Amino acid sequence: MTDPQPIAEKARKGRKGAGLTLRDVARLAGVAPITASRALNTPDAVSETVLKKVREAVERTGYVPNLLAGGLASKKSRLVAAVVPTIVGPVFLETVQSLTESLAAAGYQLMLGQSGYENSREDALLEAIIGRRPDGVVLTGIMRSPESRKRLLASGIPVVETWDLTPTPIDMLVGFSHENIGIAVARHLHAAGRRRVAVIAGVDERSRRRAKAFSDEAVRLGMAAAGVTEIPLCMVPAPTTLGSGRTGLADLLGKNAAIDGVFCSSDILAMGVMIEAQVRGIAIPTQLAVMGFGDLSFSRDLHPKLTTVRIDGTGIGKVAAQFIIDRADGLQVTDRVHDIGFTIIERESV
Repeated sequence: MTDPQPIAEKARKGRKGAGLTLRDVARLAGVAPITASRALNTPDAVSETVLKKVREAVERTGYVPNLLAGGLASKKSRLVAAVVPTIVGPVFLETVQSLTESLAAAGYQLMLGQSGYENSREDALLEAIIGRRPDGVVLTGIMRSPESRKRLLASGIPVVETWDLTPTPIDMLVGFSHENIGIAVARHLHAAGRRRVAVIAGVDERSRRRAKAFSDEAVRLGMAAAGVTEIPLCMVPAPTTLGSGRTGLADLLGKNAAIDGVFCSSDILAMGVMIEAQVRGIAIPTQLAVMGFGDLSFSRDLHPKLTTVRIDGTGIGKVAAQFIIDRADGLQVTDRVHDIGFTIIERESV
């Protein structure tokens, strides 16, 4: 068999960094390029002897097949791109993990991008993703710029929007209504006897909609001072932090000492609120009820245990992955909008 070292050196020096090709591997294995291609892509089509030679050549050279070139012929890249605002906050990690596992089981790999919240990088990120023609794109939320929406529609790539709800998605959607969550939380606090409530929310658009729906329902239920059309609101940067929860409660109490319930747009914020309340000697839930959003793993371990809104992130990932897989296999997705719903998890903080 040919020595792999000169071949690798030629690849590095002679093709301006192009790297090893299938032709180099074939030469090292002593077979034709088409035979090497069959050995890598359809191993059952070649003899055991040929297969062994090609695999040894691949191992010796470190060759990685050009999946894009293969994908152009097969019209499949076996890659799916997902875009989340951040991985600093853990709320999206369950969905990312579920997507990764569900896609891997079907032979796909997940590429992950972070768009950010304020001054979002989503437009540039989507342009780069579309140019690489993945087999599917999974997005967080439904708020796209007109340019990105146009590019996604024109690409023909299957798109699944998640963590939100609309009857008019770009393509497919699996999520839930942020407005319905706000309404349900207001009703839950009202049923618990709270009459002067407030909100601490991140500045991102989805948190704002939850907060607005909560405020409107709370006012309708008489949970605001007479003549007031909205309840006290403290906006904090996204992604939210424990420190923002502490300063948020301090800000609210400085202006509205009588509040007896707080809805937080994340469990991280809620934990910060609970710490600040305990530092100030405010008993939870006797004097102040606290509700979060996300049902993160620590929520059940706090003292008192946190009442929160549970989102089935695993379910979102599984459904989104199946949508992409079905479309990549040429199947029709009839239920293109899937409302996965939400659950209020009652614990000790209300």
